[in-house]
Amino acid sequence: MKKEKTELLNSNNVLVIRPHSRWSPINFRELFRYRELLYFLTWRDIKVRYKQTLLGAAWAILQPFFMMIVFTLFFGRMAKVPSEGIPYPIFSYSGLLLWTYFSVAVSMSANSMVVQTNLISKIYFPRLFIPTASTIAGLLDYLIAMSILVLMMILYHFTPGPVMALLPFLVLCAFMAATGVGLWLSAINVKYRDIRYVIPFLIQLWLFATPVIYPTTMLPEKYRWLMSLNPMGGVIDAHRACILGHKPIDWVSLGISVGMILLIFVTGVFYFKRMEHTFADII
Repeated sequence: MKKEKTELLNSNNVLVIRPHSRWSPINFRELFRYRELLYFLTWRDIKVRYKQTLLGAAWAILQPFFMMIVFTLFFGRMAKVPSEGIPYPIFSYSGLLLWTYFSVAVSMSANSMVVQTNLISKIYFPRLFIPTASTIAGLLDYLIAMSILVLMMILYHFTPGPVMALLPFLVLCAFMAATGVGLWLSAINVKYRDIRYVIPFLIQLWLFATPVIYPTTMLPEKYRWLMSLNPMGGVIDAHRACILGHKPIDWVSLGISVGMILLIFVTGVFYFKRMEHTFADII
């Protein structure tokens, strides 16, 4: 037995895993090698989300639908918030559809590292997959909730035009925004656990700073560019125009928002990689 152990230690087949430097580049070859793990993590997040729930996937529809009803009553009927000449219910729902995906994906992604403590401390794999799996899993909710919007478009006689082809790109932008913010918050959450109490408040404030329940035309024209600095501002405005076709897409606003999304996503990835080597020790 002693001889076998000595031979094993002296062999060249021993794999030693060491942490990278703090600003190590992204190993795309490693991410590709572990691609099946991303699939299984995503599928597990989907199953855990609806496990032992009474309504199951129906929650993906109920949340934006009831928010639409509340906002229609208070903002559409009582406050008389303008809706760019279209019925307020479909105006608000077309914005809430993408916003609900973004907010839920950020919340799940931000808390994902803390939830997966046992997995992180026991085995090595690309940690980027944990928050990313949460944002991918949320796309299923978006697709399910889209069915209500289709019914509302039939009810209000809206027909999508050729610009509808831009929809996958806008969903990709929302995914990158949620992933970038999720990477930032999940890495910070590992070190400072009280960040989880800040996340719901941050998302709530972010909602009212985004043209979800009101149009961008409510702002003075000279200040509208500030809305574009909100990464979800131009995307949600374009998402509504893309689906309903009631106005042309503001390409300048969308371009600024896309630039902000790329900035948040890239810096989120590098900050997450910088902090990655400390996760197993402090989590």
